[in-house]
Amino acid sequence: MHIVDGALSNPVVIAGAALTIGGLAQGLRKLPMEKIPVAGVLSATFFVASLIHVPVGPSSVHLIMNGLAGLVLGWAAFPALFVGLLLQAVFFGFGGLTVLGVNTLLIAGPAVLAGLLIRPRVQDAAPRSAAIWAAVAGGLAIALTTVFVALALAITGDEFLPAAKLVFFAHVPVMFVEAMLTGAAVYLAKQVKPELFDDLQGAFQ
Repeated sequence: MHIVDGALSNPVVIAGAALTIGGLAQGLRKLPMEKIPVAGVLSATFFVASLIHVPVGPSSVHLIMNGLAGLVLGWAAFPALFVGLLLQAVFFGFGGLTVLGVNTLLIAGPAVLAGLLIRPRVQDAAPRSAAIWAAVAGGLAIALTTVFVALALAITGDEFLPAAKLVFFAHVPVMFVEAMLTGAAVYLAKQVKPELFDDLQGAFQ
């Protein structure tokens, strides 16, 4: 799901960087001290999950878990996922530094959108109902990420249209896996630490 350096046109890279800066500013403003350890854990979860690549044709797929980050952190998913992407770019060469803004937007943006839509359903729900809605958020976040990646490639040039289609269809199985994992994680969290979903300082306002 990482777009590499040099793949995108300059306008797409610049727009992605500008929007990510706005997302980071909003995310840091909405990250209370109480949730900094949680943000660190979710950043590490993303970092580890997305290191495991499964080859699919000329490309590969991997887990992201951005739906879970969006449900728990809201706008603060931006800085949490940004840190994970930065470390991957520096230490493993995944993606790249010039496209760091775009990659953050493509992963953190859907996280925030999924959280915005689904979190109200999760906050006051019983563990089983919360898990079902969380599964929807997990699948939705991946679906939106693949659509955004495909759009970024398609806007760059018609020659990327085959790659854009491959990105979407290759990640359909990942949507179901992420849905199940996100649902299971929220089911457990609602039983042992339901305060994770408290709306501290308005996660989305």
